[in-house]
Amino acid sequence: MDKCWVVRPSGDPEKVKEISQVLGIDQSLGNLLVQRGITTFNDAKTFFRPSLEDLFDPFLMKDMDKAITRIRKAIDSKERILVYGDYDVDGTSAVSLVYTFFQAFHPDIDFYIPDRYTEGYGISFNGIDFAAETNVKLIIALDCGIKAVEKVAYATSKGIDFIICDHHRPGAEIPAAAAVLDPKQSDCNYPYKELSGCGIGFKLIQAYSQENKLPFDNLIQYLDLVAISIASDIVDITGENRILAYFGLKLINTHPRPGLEALLRYSAMMKNDDGLGGNVFIRELTITDLVFMIGPRINAAGRIESGKNSVRLLITKDLEDAKNVAVQINAHNTERKTLDSSATLQAIGMIGADERLKNARSTVIYHPDWHKGVIGIVASRLTETYYRPTIVLTLSNGLITGSARSVRDFDIYEAVDACSDLLEHFGGHKFAAGLSLKPENLAAFSERFESVVSDRLQGIELVPVLDVDAVISLHHINSRFYGILKQFAPFGPGNMAPLFMTKGVMDAGGSRIVGKNHLKLSVVHPDIAGGPFSAIAFQQGERYGLIEKQIPFNICYHVEENEWNGSVNLQLNVKDIKFSD
Repeated sequence: MDKCWVVRPSGDPEKVKEISQVLGIDQSLGNLLVQRGITTFNDAKTFFRPSLEDLFDPFLMKDMDKAITRIRKAIDSKERILVYGDYDVDGTSAVSLVYTFFQAFHPDIDFYIPDRYTEGYGISFNGIDFAAETNVKLIIALDCGIKAVEKVAYATSKGIDFIICDHHRPGAEIPAAAAVLDPKQSDCNYPYKELSGCGIGFKLIQAYSQENKLPFDNLIQYLDLVAISIASDIVDITGENRILAYFGLKLINTHPRPGLEALLRYSAMMKNDDGLGGNVFIRELTITDLVFMIGPRINAAGRIESGKNSVRLLITKDLEDAKNVAVQINAHNTERKTLDSSATLQAIGMIGADERLKNARSTVIYHPDWHKGVIGIVASRLTETYYRPTIVLTLSNGLITGSARSVRDFDIYEAVDACSDLLEHFGGHKFAAGLSLKPENLAAFSERFESVVSDRLQGIELVPVLDVDAVISLHHINSRFYGILKQFAPFGPGNMAPLFMTKGVMDAGGSRIVGKNHLKLSVVHPDIAGGPFSAIAFQQGERYGLIEKQIPFNICYHVEENEWNGSVNLQLNVKDIKFSD
């Protein structure tokens, strides 16, 4: 699918010049900073040197005082506490964090992860019944609960209080819990709104520590879990999230907890060659590594069997125990890959055979036999293939259950909300949502959703967009340039890895097709000294015919390091190629 390249406006020239001079850097790098709102030395210091001292006071969050008061009462009265969380990465990491923290001084505590297939997303009646049967008096719900009005009322009738720690959008009614922590509540004045569910859990333990004069340094050990949740839940890496992700990544790269070390052995990111029989990283892990190597494996437990295994993996302090759980989780991940590949191919076939689906502005596709645990992944793959708002549905416990994924600048949560009268449950955010409906409402829902999408995208062409930060020449790129560029990390939504465009490059003679349709390039500027530059363009082998004919072309790329046979060199990761007319 053709991509549209959109070059971001350059920053104010005077500000670019000033910040470049103050920091002693190339103006192309200064421009990147100004585009990100960084115009002074102090701005740059905060950006390049994140500090835990810049985290906000957790008591700025609505109901935090109530939450800490209720937890203190539970601990003083020796009440049984249940830490409850969703079965995805954000939920299981949040449960692992809060459970481990409070277990250190309150042993009468347990954790609960609902079964994806028998209970579904969020707080369940089964979970509340389990709490009642085990004499639980307080449930701390993480990454879920903001819409659980009926469930919280049911728990209250059984003498169980709730503290809700969520980051999803609230509904019209807020549950009558002992405390509701969610910065997205309209009357919550907390300065940062984009925390992950695990991030809310961290603010809870930060508040408890602050109130009880416990050293903040004791909390640093949990930042790896927060970083994993930030990466896997695709929340903005700005503000507090940037600080938490920065220090969480540092912890993972220096002292990974046993569960993470055990998982990383399956990711080809560790090798046993430190001379002492231990494991070392092949290179420094990034947010991208957490998204594609760690997150899917943690998720796989909840998709195939039980998210409880993910919690067990993340809370264990014994490497041998972690290895045993990791073996199971990696097997689940392998099974998950098979299931999602099969369902994706089947879905593509169904769309190709249906003229209405082929020509629609949205994709709503249903098959009763698809595995519930992989429909979110299938929705993401279909969105990449057809680039339009997508909902993939399957049958589970008598209801049709689905996962929704969106495209740039389209709020899929609002589109689903516009169909809420046809749904049993729904929740999510701008780019992803979950929903369930009765089978008899499927046709009406599909028709309504397509109508909503069509109306809101009227006159808009659905084409993937590459946001280019700057147009530069290859001679800008050297080791110093890249050394500063690396310090822009961690990258993610709100602070994406800089994307550059260079015009009029040519094959230096060493380009070829490698692997499965990948281009290994060697490029030069024909009129500028220097080079050639090594580059890789994944899944773009069809461009080779024109490239080898020495036809000039434009490239859109990230700058990265590539390690091969012990040698590390700069490489351009080419996201797209366009030839001149």
